[in-house]
Amino acid sequence: MEIGILGAGQVGLAVGRRLIGAGHRVKLASARGADALTPVAQGIGAEAVSTTEAAAQELVLLALPWPVLPDVLDPLPDWQGRILVDATNPFVTFNPLQLADLQGRSASAIVAEHAPGARVVKAFNSITMANFEKGPRQGEARRVLFVSGDDVASKHTVQDLITELGYAAIDLGGLDEGGLMQQPGGPLAGLDLLVNQ
Repeated sequence: MEIGILGAGQVGLAVGRRLIGAGHRVKLASARGADALTPVAQGIGAEAVSTTEAAAQELVLLALPWPVLPDVLDPLPDWQGRILVDATNPFVTFNPLQLADLQGRSASAIVAEHAPGARVVKAFNSITMANFEKGPRQGEARRVLFVSGDDVASKHTVQDLITELGYAAIDLGGLDEGGLMQQPGGPLAGLDLLVNQ
């Protein structure tokens, strides 16, 4: 599968490496532009492209910093039913760590407003990348990645992808209720959970 990744930070690169290792083609984009991104993309075996090209793929991982989301997503055309995997967390600053005031809403609901026509699935955000990069297995157990979404078919696609990477995908239900459990401040944020499967 050709997968677009919007964001070339820790999350985008870590997930990108795993996807490429599983045989997927990755088109990587960031707000810095394709030319500036080329050495980084080549370093993981991805292709550096524009945000428009990355967003045109069948499945797209959103791994951009929260403050730049509107600037990147709003100019894009309608998603026409493509899957947008929201791996963002609503941090407005990291030093000191400060969350955006979402007034009780899930971050993914806000992402969906900026991506009309996208089938948004929340995943890859609740685990720290240090734990994600330990790999999918620890002994006989598999590391857990949570998935939330309102569209069942797109959620199954993301679950299958997570399983293909070797992790255990656990469905938390709909985008709002599941997303709130996964995002910072929720009970599952930052946990490194393992299941025997």
